[in-house]
Amino acid sequence: MKKGEIRKFEIENYAFEGKGIAKVEMEEGKKFVVFVHNAYPGDVVEARIIKKKKSFAEAKTVNILTASEKRTEPKCKYFGVCGGCKQQDLKYEWQLKFKEEQVKDAFKRIAGIEEFESLPILSTEKIYRYRNKMEFSFADKRWLTKEELESAEEIKDRNFALGLHIPRIFDKVIDIEECYLQPEVNDKILNFTREFFKSRNTTIYSTKTHTGYLRNLVIRNSAHVSDLMVNIVTSSENHDLINEYALSLVAETPNITTIVNNINLKKAQVAIGDYENVLYGAGVIYDFIGKNKYRISANSFFQTNTRQAEKLYQTALEFADLKGSEIIYDLYSGAGTITLYFADFAKELFGFESVQPAVEDARENAKFNLKANVKFFTADLNKSFLTIVKGNSLPLPDIIIADPPRSGMNPKTVKDILNLLPEKIVYISCNPATQARDVQMLTENGNYQLVKIRPVDMFPHTFHIENVALLRRN
Repeated sequence: MKKGEIRKFEIENYAFEGKGIAKVEMEEGKKFVVFVHNAYPGDVVEARIIKKKKSFAEAKTVNILTASEKRTEPKCKYFGVCGGCKQQDLKYEWQLKFKEEQVKDAFKRIAGIEEFESLPILSTEKIYRYRNKMEFSFADKRWLTKEELESAEEIKDRNFALGLHIPRIFDKVIDIEECYLQPEVNDKILNFTREFFKSRNTTIYSTKTHTGYLRNLVIRNSAHVSDLMVNIVTSSENHDLINEYALSLVAETPNITTIVNNINLKKAQVAIGDYENVLYGAGVIYDFIGKNKYRISANSFFQTNTRQAEKLYQTALEFADLKGSEIIYDLYSGAGTITLYFADFAKELFGFESVQPAVEDARENAKFNLKANVKFFTADLNKSFLTIVKGNSLPLPDIIIADPPRSGMNPKTVKDILNLLPEKIVYISCNPATQARDVQMLTENGNYQLVKIRPVDMFPHTFHIENVALLRRN
């Protein structure tokens, strides 16, 4: 087996991030594992070896000889090119099954824990059009699909694209006309925006020369109210052009409630401005999670699947099993969405968050929802937060909630939790691998046991999965 070689594989199992597992017979009856990209159990494929190691190899499917019954026809014409949906060709019931198995496997393999209750994954009724935020990029290099390259027609507008980045290619964007992850009205906004600026020969920011005007288009939708925000991110101000765009867009799409212009002066390709100008409306939108109403600004963090976030938070609340007298610490509290969701069921709640604007949002949301029993603190959770606990004479927690980023908790934070020794830990994660690693640290000295877990599918057609874990002090 050599790199570059094309071989036939029968896919037996499934690994995380869309890799089918094939086993090749070797000498003395041993089996060599090959992880095959874009292949599912039941497939028979031809695949090219792209990586060869001593104990395993990786291959990329080039031809499907026999398609698995688990496959389905992808809905989107950009599938396989755009990086947004990696599992749209896999039936939804199998997406759920594989995600559930992968979460359980992470705790057994990484945390080394065999005995715990695994509750069934919570699915979603809406597997398309579920995202409340989409971020598109402008690029002066348009990615051409295989069909476009093979077409006899001349390709126009090679130097203007508005859409999504090709995976692992930072400077090229595929022109997107529709995306099934976002509400339909967003497709109209996306296409209008492209044609408006293209017709005026507007320049696009270049990551090489660091010149040009257009950078990003970000659209945010409310799930429970009719609010709709358009955020156009540019490298500088152009009042005449951007105001003409705002007026034309509102005339074309009257249900837009606010339009803002974020001005990003940095070289970094991020859709966040150094400052913003409100072009139309209030500059914010509102939405609900449970009974609580939240103000969402252009750069606020808010769960991107609002309806599934309610299931996620409700699962965490059920795991906590509150009696009303508890002191709760919420680590990585963000804009306070989880803290406020728990506020009616506990005595006092304290949120800790490293991003100062998010802390300010959380405090405003607490006032907005009349939650007098919550307080938020700015805390660097890559360092010890115990100094804030001691400095503010906070009561010790009965329960700690943690919802860290994909990288998981810093070991110092884990150490702080072990010093505080709350009765329960409710750990929410968007990365079961780092969650299992942290749970292993929390349980290794016998202080805690993993009681149960429950995955929640927030992002159909992707590899991503949220998981809630309950740990109880021994």
